[in-house]
Amino acid sequence: MATRNRKVKSVKTELLTKSREAMLSAVQIFNNPNIQFKSESFIVLSNIAWMYLLHAYYRDKKIEYRYHDVVNTRKRYHRTKRGAYKYWELERCLNEEKSPIDNITASNLRFLIGLRHEIEHQMTTKIDEYLSARFQSCCLNYNLFIKKLFESKYAIDKHLSVSLQFSTINEEQTEKLKEFTDLPKNIATYINDFDDKLSDELYNDIRFSYRVLYVPKSANNKGQADKVIEFIPANTPEAEGLNKEYVLIKEKEKQKHLPSNIVALMKKKGFNKFSVHKHTQLWKKLDGKNPSKNYGVSVEGAWYWYDHWLKIVEEHCKKNKLNLE
Repeated sequence: MATRNRKVKSVKTELLTKSREAMLSAVQIFNNPNIQFKSESFIVLSNIAWMYLLHAYYRDKKIEYRYHDVVNTRKRYHRTKRGAYKYWELERCLNEEKSPIDNITASNLRFLIGLRHEIEHQMTTKIDEYLSARFQSCCLNYNLFIKKLFESKYAIDKHLSVSLQFSTINEEQTEKLKEFTDLPKNIATYINDFDDKLSDELYNDIRFSYRVLYVPKSANNKGQADKVIEFIPANTPEAEGLNKEYVLIKEKEKQKHLPSNIVALMKKKGFNKFSVHKHTQLWKKLDGKNPSKNYGVSVEGAWYWYDHWLKIVEEHCKKNKLNLE
């Protein structure tokens, strides 16, 4: 029994060691100015880091994380062609009922998982600047959870630092960063579709995307200029002023639609049998006004629907042949 316990501890420790190395490698590659395959490498390695972290957790809690079927009360494990066990991938780890990962952190990881699916079969360009805030959250979340689930000695924050820049960002560059014009179409579409389904509260949470505001600063005293970044508490007058300025460059608000507008849009697409009554029946059937589904929002007593709800309505119209014969 003692031998078996030592073996379990050894596997858990090895998983944690490789998990840390994968995340540190992801960060080092992303911060390396000589490497152009930054985002793609970060996504793959950070995915592995989180997967091994959760494997170590499930092993420690004696939760089975190998794929299997139960036949006559006995487990039959899924295996590869070479006979190896098939362990859960990261998405399955997150879907586990006993997963220790909170919803917002899981959303950040699901975004990266979906993005990996989009980029693994083709080359991508110019995605580093657009996604660095979400990568930063991924790192901070990882450091938090490895300390929370295991011991502080596994933390990686002592190995990390802010990446140095060789250029400043002017206003013209800032405007370009807010658009997706340089991204491959499939990547831009994926990001927009994913973000549209998020609540504003989740989207703005630092566990999903960690945004840092950089402000050029003149030092009044010697020694102050040695720090590139200064962190200001959110409840200070300085932060209040910055937040007001930040709102001016905040991402464009989601497009909203009233039911009558949705009916008019469907009729333009040829679905002349669609009506406000049919729309009401549809959202009631799908529990469309449930806030957790994020299909729309209530504003001063009126319900407005987001763009991704229009796609559901259009699919309903096609399925039920609501166009004129």
